Amino acid sequence: MEEQEGKRRLAKVMAERGLASRREAERMITEGKVEVNGTVVSHPGHPVDPDKDRIKVDGRYVQKDAARKVYYLLYKPKGYITGRDDPGGRTSVLELLGDVPDRVEPVGRLDINTEGALLLTNDGPLAHKLTHPSTGVPKRYLAKVWKTPSDRTIQRLQDGVMLEDGKSAPAKARVVESTDTGNTWVEITITEGKNRLVRRMLAEVGHPVSKLRRESFATISIRGLERGEYRTLTFEEVQRLRDLANGVPASAVGRKARGRKIGFAKPDEEWMRKRLDRQSRKVNRQAPPRGGAAR
Repeated sequence: MEEQEGKRRLAKVMAERGLASRREAERMITEGKVEVNGTVVSHPGHPVDPDKDRIKVDGRYVQKDAARKVYYLLYKPKGYITGRDDPGGRTSVLELLGDVPDRVEPVGRLDINTEGALLLTNDGPLAHKLTHPSTGVPKRYLAKVWKTPSDRTIQRLQDGVMLEDGKSAPAKARVVESTDTGNTWVEITITEGKNRLVRRMLAEVGHPVSKLRRESFATISIRGLERGEYRTLTFEEVQRLRDLANGVPASAVGRKARGRKIGFAKPDEEWMRKRLDRQSRKVNRQAPPRGGAAR
């Protein structure tokens, strides 16, 4: 279908506004998820006037100011800072996004020794809401700690731990798996953004962290990515972020867009087992720890 004068292909307009890739936009249109001026459109080449026509996707109007908004998920490796500039000359995660044409900024921070899920976007208002203390977005971590926390210790983490800057908010916590050396992987989900919070909580209860990885941020998981890799967020994932930013509980985000309940992002058991097996093999090749520290 040829473009008419002053009009653009619907799928192209959706992609330009950062809603989805061109291919994903075409899929959503053919599945009947897109309306133009109140009428469902099924052809990706349907001509629209970007300035006049009202586009609705999954029941949500697409704002004109959505143009050029981009959203990425990066699997941050250790040894990278999340700032743009560093007086000490340390490497920024932004150097991993060499072929991204847009200027994006990290949503929140991960310290240099922590790896895992990091969102990057040029949508400043959304990033601000997601990192504001009042929003309380979930952040799920896997931490390798010294020895094995008792049930009582896990309950302390869930109830909140008294730290030098106040008591931490209630968290979700559970023991995932023990290693051959007697240490343990613990999964913990927090809703605060305090500096080095997970490390400080676990150190306070007597189980210092030797490795820390953020598995998901705001329900968006790094599943399927390797260290240093990144991908564009899907339309549904962006809608989940917007739901969270607008105060929708994590257990309810995405219902309108996907028609089912979406909660904290959880890896399947087989995927988790393989990942921990790889970590254990690496640990077994290392030298014994000194002074009882976790390996």
